[in-house]
Amino acid sequence: MQVASEKVVTFDFTLTGSQGEVIDQSQGGNFAYLHGSQNIIPGLEKALDGKAPGDELNVTLEPGEAYGERDERLMQSVPKEAFPEGAELNVGERFQAQGPDGSPIPITVAEVGEQEVTVDANHPLAGETLNFDVKIVDVREATEQELEHGHPHNDAA
Repeated sequence: MQVASEKVVTFDFTLTGSQGEVIDQSQGGNFAYLHGSQNIIPGLEKALDGKAPGDELNVTLEPGEAYGERDERLMQSVPKEAFPEGAELNVGERFQAQGPDGSPIPITVAEVGEQEVTVDANHPLAGETLNFDVKIVDVREATEQELEHGHPHNDAA
């Protein structure tokens, strides 16, 4: 069976940055997603289309195919008191802010001042060229429930 829309795909991967540093990796064929449901970044999903179990590939994705370009408008200074009391305010710490509609927005502390904290709402890998080494482990039909929910369920394999 080949990777196609509405199939659950399980694969192993190693993600490296432009300098060859390992950013993330899976082991043991335990990373699964529902193809065509935007569960993974667009460029990787496109590269996996039509592949079959046992296929191995190397994929280099420019920012536009991955987490997008950095947007400096997503940098913002907020008062320290906007953070929970006793929160560790160190560069690199991550928090969840709330958008105007109540949706969660992940933010990263970029700078800590006396009264204000500069936060960055860009994805940590925005603006980065990413390299994936991938091996397709399994491709199967998605269950009705997985299709309805838009993601695979561990117990459906």
